[in-house]
Amino acid sequence: MLKDIVSASALEGYRLSIRYEDGVEGLIDLGAIVSFRGVFAPLQDPAYFSQVRVEPELGTVSWPNGADLDPDVLYGRLVPGSDDRVSC
Repeated sequence: MLKDIVSASALEGYRLSIRYEDGVEGLIDLGAIVSFRGVFAPLQDPAYFSQVRVEPELGTVSWPNGADLDPDVLYGRLVPGSDDRVSC
């Protein structure tokens, strides 16, 4: 079952604090899973990275340039045993 992200905030070191609709929450180190190329290149700028927002229609996080991440992949990083075989 798909879970939506309901809140997110940017932290230092390319980390996101996120919370899902089912109450699961935690920190994700995007520096470890995202290559900052293409649409993700602007995220290297900490000021731009801090512009993260939740897209309620998609249930995920995004940035002003349209970069977004699969919420299931992020969930897999937070919950042991969930399917995290897909990479960003």
